Amino acid sequence: MPVFSRIFSICLRIGEIAFGAVVAGIIGHYLHLYSGADVWPEARWIYTEVIAGLSILLGVLFLIPFAAGFYAWPVDFIISLAWFAAFGALVNMIHRLDCGGIWDWGFVRRSGICARFKAAEAFSFLSAIFWLVSGLVGIWFVSRARRTAVANGPPGKRGWFRRNP
Repeated sequence: MPVFSRIFSICLRIGEIAFGAVVAGIIGHYLHLYSGADVWPEARWIYTEVIAGLSILLGVLFLIPFAAGFYAWPVDFIISLAWFAAFGALVNMIHRLDCGGIWDWGFVRRSGICARFKAAEAFSFLSAIFWLVSGLVGIWFVSRARRTAVANGPPGKRGWFRRNP
């Protein structure tokens, strides 16, 4: 079973990096358009861009295959909550643009500002879900590792009746 959890974790990390990159690209495009303007872009864009960048960085770091990455499940939950907050900020922004309901995906097939913001909204939600599932996999891995350690006893303390490996 440890092979399954490691492969599943790697797939989740790749998804987290990809979703963070898509959101960073979409929001970064709009931040670039407003770079020469006298008016600053809204703080929700900057927040979403920071969360996307942090998500990409942590996803790459946790992608390195070692067991300590599973013990970072609290970070996974914190990033998941940050992504849910970014999703909420983007949903609030879409209501101002009059792009339809939150779950109205008809605009995604067209080009334009509504399609891009709907895509950023969708990928921020998917990223939040992937980080949440990654945290749950980390909790499962850690609890399984603790049960195995308790069942095997402390390392180096074998009874006289047990055979050496």
